[in-house]
Amino acid sequence: MSNRIAFLGCGSMNEAILGGLVEAGTNPADIVATVRRAERAAELAERYHGITAIAGEEEPDNNRQAAKGSAVVILGVKPVGIADLAREISPALTPDTIVVSVAAAVSIAQLEAALPAGQPVIRTMPNTPAKLGRGVISVSPGTNCTPGQLQQVKDLFQGAGTVVEVPEEQVDALSAISGSGPAYAFYLAEAMASAGEELGLDRELAVLLARETVAGAGFMLAEPGADPSALRKSVTSPNGTTERAIATFDEQGIPSIIAAGARAAADRAAEITKQLG
Repeated sequence: MSNRIAFLGCGSMNEAILGGLVEAGTNPADIVATVRRAERAAELAERYHGITAIAGEEEPDNNRQAAKGSAVVILGVKPVGIADLAREISPALTPDTIVVSVAAAVSIAQLEAALPAGQPVIRTMPNTPAKLGRGVISVSPGTNCTPGQLQQVKDLFQGAGTVVEVPEEQVDALSAISGSGPAYAFYLAEAMASAGEELGLDRELAVLLARETVAGAGFMLAEPGADPSALRKSVTSPNGTTERAIATFDEQGIPSIIAAGARAAADRAAEITKQLG
């Protein structure tokens, strides 16, 4: 049985998964990635020594080449291009090839309609910390995916982080929290750095403080059994400075603002799905 994994399209999300798998010990010789430009192929081959990277400008049928003989094919192009890519590689697939989509808003039904009848399909929603082996990757099996095939992909992705199985109807909500979530954390770090500048800190120092504080808090949250509420309370002394800051955040409606942002992200994912349909 082939161990080959094909990454069709290697933007930030597919590269994050690829990097996480290599970091976790996946044999680079079992990995093939397709990209548009020769420069990008050379960059990936140098960064992840031992993988095969094929550029479309040199090999126009690079996606079919990569898909042929692969056990798992991971589609990582923009959502609008997923159906066309699925149709393009269909002749190269075997009935047992597992096709995995990391594209936001592309439904299982849309993907299955573009592939040969009976093709095993799994819809996933990863996030970029997968590159460091600290991602969150959801999996939602399609109509023809067997429990064994689903477990195969779960085992594969565990090298990139925490794998959770969710029904497809919950993917948009999950995407709004974990898929987009790293950007929220980076946004917080940006805001903290700007606040530090307003308080008189040098820009470089303010960025350093914000970056390391958010990263350090993330490590604490990653400890087994860590609870965000308990951790917050542990550093919020009565009548202290942190309590005053948290009270101000509550008065300004920060929890409601975050909830509204997540809802907007989920609604936008649903809109894109309709547009693609």
